[in-house]
Amino acid sequence: MEATVSDERPSPEGPATFREVFAEREYRAVFAASTLSWVGDYIAKAAVTLLVYEETRSVALSAAAFAVSYLPWLVGGPLLATLAERHRYRQVMVLCDLVRMALMVVIAIPVVPVEAILALLFATTLANPPSQAAKSALMPLILSGDRLVLGLSINGSVGQAAQVVGYLAGAAIAAFSPTVALLVNAATFALSAALVRFGVADRPPAMTAEHRSHLLRETGQGFQIVFGTPVLRAIAILVFSAMLFSVVPEGLAAAWASEHAGGLDAGTAQAIIMAANPIGFILGGLVVGRAFGPDRRLALMRPLAVLSPLVLVPALFDPPPLVVALLAALCGFAVAGMLPVANGLFVRALPDGYRARAFGVMATGVQVIQGLAVLVTGLLAERYRIPVVVGVWSAAGVVLMSLAALSWPSRSAIDAAVAAAQNGPATATRRPGTAVPRPSAGGRSGNGRVATEEQPGGDPVGGRPDEPGRQRHAVT
Repeated sequence: MEATVSDERPSPEGPATFREVFAEREYRAVFAASTLSWVGDYIAKAAVTLLVYEETRSVALSAAAFAVSYLPWLVGGPLLATLAERHRYRQVMVLCDLVRMALMVVIAIPVVPVEAILALLFATTLANPPSQAAKSALMPLILSGDRLVLGLSINGSVGQAAQVVGYLAGAAIAAFSPTVALLVNAATFALSAALVRFGVADRPPAMTAEHRSHLLRETGQGFQIVFGTPVLRAIAILVFSAMLFSVVPEGLAAAWASEHAGGLDAGTAQAIIMAANPIGFILGGLVVGRAFGPDRRLALMRPLAVLSPLVLVPALFDPPPLVVALLAALCGFAVAGMLPVANGLFVRALPDGYRARAFGVMATGVQVIQGLAVLVTGLLAERYRIPVVVGVWSAAGVVLMSLAALSWPSRSAIDAAVAAAQNGPATATRRPGTAVPRPSAGGRSGNGRVATEEQPGGDPVGGRPDEPGRQRHAVT
């Protein structure tokens, strides 16, 4: 069954409502499936880390078990995400869930050696990029207009809540039995697969078999469309810049708490700082997404982008942990208020057939940039005091974000890019080897064909929330 989406533009009169979003049957299915698998995944992260440590008593191997989930994005995220463009989105999501379910069951077998556990974990996470890319491309086919923006805000906020719940539940269950925790995660993947299979329409692939070229060439076209299109490039720069700064308090929380506990024990101070940004993100996504209409949110996007590093500048004055947590929460609030609007614009300006590939580009970029931000600030903190590093780093962020905001495309340029992407020919049906078209002011193509409206959570900039290079702030 093939579903169609209205191409009407969101009304500037007021925001979409939660009722309107959850009235969509397919969205309810994807939302429930995503929430289940998110919680299950975080339960598994806690369980596997503990399981490997109990087996080896090695902190390094335990950390490797936690970090292995990020390798697929770093070594082949865009390439794996491109696969989702070639196949039916529902089929990709269901197959990836079933593969992850089966591998989790194998990992749960008590006799599996640690080396095999790490290899199986890596194989499990190879399914993440295509699954999340398919979800990203599917979302704008389910929700249109301002409902999509609100849906992305809900997804981001629930993803953060799922992380907290998953880690707490995972630690509790793993303390009793890591095997049980892993089987719980396998069950969540099974339920997720069932929800998607029976709750989501079966749409044809965005790229048909006769129009495929080489997988590497198709992946390269994803990079070309993101960075070769002025409006998409501007959004990517804004999002990547936000990622450079919002993750820093969280990444340095352990050392910051140890050196500046401010009357609290180090563990409590670390927990408060690390939890603050996700809490602020949850509140920002829901409050801004629901309280303001589309036009107001668009107007607020650039001020919120500048505000996200600006609120961290007072770290220069070495405030106590509770104040640091407040600053981190405000940063998360600002990023969450900006991101769904950027997501919506990003996908609407994408030509048909490029969503999954764009997701791979953006998600990988977010992972790499957040990892580099924590690495660089951590190295700087070896020589300078952490408050000074965070404060100066954030001040540089204000300058960078201000430049990004000043170079933001005009409303007419954005409207032209959206119109060209929505009204132009479906790019996925071009002959292999032809140049990637760039949206231009023009409405229809020469053949008068009209493409259905598409927008990003999915997220061309992100997908399933993760920890060190967390994707929660990515364009979906």
